[in-house]
Amino acid sequence: MKNIKTEITKLHYNPNPHGILFNVLKFCSVFYGIGSGFKNFMYDKKILKPKKVDAYVISVGNMTTGGVGKTPIVSEIAKYLISQNKKVAIVSRGYGGRLSNRKINMISDGNVIYFDALQSGDEPYWLAENTPGCYVFTCKDRYLAAKNAVEAFGIEYIILDDGFQHRKLHRDLDIVLMDSVKGFGNEHLLPAGPLREGPEALERIDKFVVVSKSVKHEVAQKVAKIMQKRLKIPTYVCKTEPDYVYNIKTGQRLLEGIAVTAMCAIGQPQQFYDFLSGYLVANKITFDDHHQYTPLDIVDISGSIITTEKDAVKLARFDQDNIYALRLKTIIDVEELLKV
Repeated sequence: MKNIKTEITKLHYNPNPHGILFNVLKFCSVFYGIGSGFKNFMYDKKILKPKKVDAYVISVGNMTTGGVGKTPIVSEIAKYLISQNKKVAIVSRGYGGRLSNRKINMISDGNVIYFDALQSGDEPYWLAENTPGCYVFTCKDRYLAAKNAVEAFGIEYIILDDGFQHRKLHRDLDIVLMDSVKGFGNEHLLPAGPLREGPEALERIDKFVVVSKSVKHEVAQKVAKIMQKRLKIPTYVCKTEPDYVYNIKTGQRLLEGIAVTAMCAIGQPQQFYDFLSGYLVANKITFDDHHQYTPLDIVDISGSIITTEKDAVKLARFDQDNIYALRLKTIIDVEELLKV
């Protein structure tokens, strides 16, 4: 299974994909496109109408699958609003968690985290841990979760983590992200490409963010200028940079220059590996996105392991003291981003 997923991901970001597998996937994309296009048509023509809640709703999403960098930006937006004395809740689908997302799960009330990463999913747990003062909910039906947050807890701002395709809930601001290097991949719809929707979705975007996962941001700045001309909407650059590496048990920082094993289970693993240029990466271990770790995955690894913070929330329950996480800095002008 892992091999086929890896091959499909390669096709998604190959500018000239070809072969039997791609042809089969392209055929399947026709049916995916019909379904996606029909849903958008129904909402665009107001045959189906989004439901509103009594709060300002901000969606942070993207046009493609895989890790673009939504979660840290969601956290930055929430922290900014909390600093303005607003009551804020983040609503996530809870993908990959063991809790049933058919019901509303309150992962955190801003002070207490009620479920671990395995139960809640790695992204909701990371948000709960890294966004103090913010409520975090998971539910497949984001409207029900948002409605509950407003009515039960007096929430004033709802932030949808990965909510662009969830059209059932009305939003006041649609922010869409794109990776500065990966872009829209081969620009084919799923499953032949990474696109979740066709070009009709571009009309719904209010603000566009190009995410730069590099210490050199010139490429992202050029891409942002191109996209602003293409979309004719405000476009921004979010800079994501490595900050430091720390032990997930003790917090002690790891000095650069030593040999390490790099390990992750995220949508765009190469960008994580590129951030570890200050270390001697002796081995790279890549699992599928949202992989649920077991002790067998790490028991035979000697020396220091560096992983992402998203992975670290799932690895913290193991009784090993050689696991480190890379802390990233997310640099974006949230005040400007939210300006109407």
